[in-house]
Amino acid sequence: MPQLYIKICGLSTPESVAAAVEAGADAVGFVFAPGSPRTVGAELARTLGAAVPESIETVGVFRNQPLAEVMDIAARAAVSTVQLHGDESLDDIRALQAAGFKTLRAFSVDAFEALPENERLQWDAERILIDAVEPGAGVTFDATNVLAEPPAGMWLLAGGLNPGNVAGLVKTLKPSGVDVSSGVESSRGIKDNGLITDFIRAARSAV
Repeated sequence: MPQLYIKICGLSTPESVAAAVEAGADAVGFVFAPGSPRTVGAELARTLGAAVPESIETVGVFRNQPLAEVMDIAARAAVSTVQLHGDESLDDIRALQAAGFKTLRAFSVDAFEALPENERLQWDAERILIDAVEPGAGVTFDATNVLAEPPAGMWLLAGGLNPGNVAGLVKTLKPSGVDVSSGVESSRGIKDNGLITDFIRAARSAV
């Protein structure tokens, strides 16, 4: 089985980025979507990302923002990967790929389950993330339908993950990877470096 892909998201300090890198994360995420307590500016993300080895993805997270704005911020932040977390289309993903970015498309579990079969097949060729209905709230979701018909391609599990439950959920749902933000925080928007390390260790223990 391929190594589990682990993304630590919503980072905003050099210390939390270093903790994720040192603990063995495959990707670190910076939130550019407005309205989140984890939102950072492009300049700060660029500074934080400069300390990240090239082997680790730097991911910019966007939600229902104009594609031109997404590309501008992602370029100024120098992230390698763009994650779209709203109602963006497959055409948007393809445009970002044509511009040289790796991509990740996030769906709430409800939105993913509502996709028509032909769209499911198209998204299976992309890297996708399945999240709770309210992303970033630290709430897990009923994964019964996901278990019954899991994505065929690379997919990440998110939503309510923490060091205490990630191993069990990985063993049960068998995702390609996991994504965490609030589950490694001491308070909303404030990362706990010890929890980052514990989360990665627990996730790796499951495979």
